[in-house]
Amino acid sequence: MANETKTVRVRLVKSPNSCKAVHRLSVRALGLRKLNDVRELKDSPSVRGLINKVSYLVRVEDA
Repeated sequence: MANETKTVRVRLVKSPNSCKAVHRLSVRALGLRKLNDVRELKDSPSVRGLINKVSYLVRVEDA
């Protein structure tokens, strides 16, 4: 199973309504729309950067 790609599950736990516009765009770039929305994304440096930027809005779960 060497071809198995690493994934990360991201859940939106706080509303991005009252935060910076750049942070709202980062949440949308992760594919999250509503509260408790979950996306399973490929674990890459760009995805990790988006998660770090909005870490106070999302929760990373075990994939």
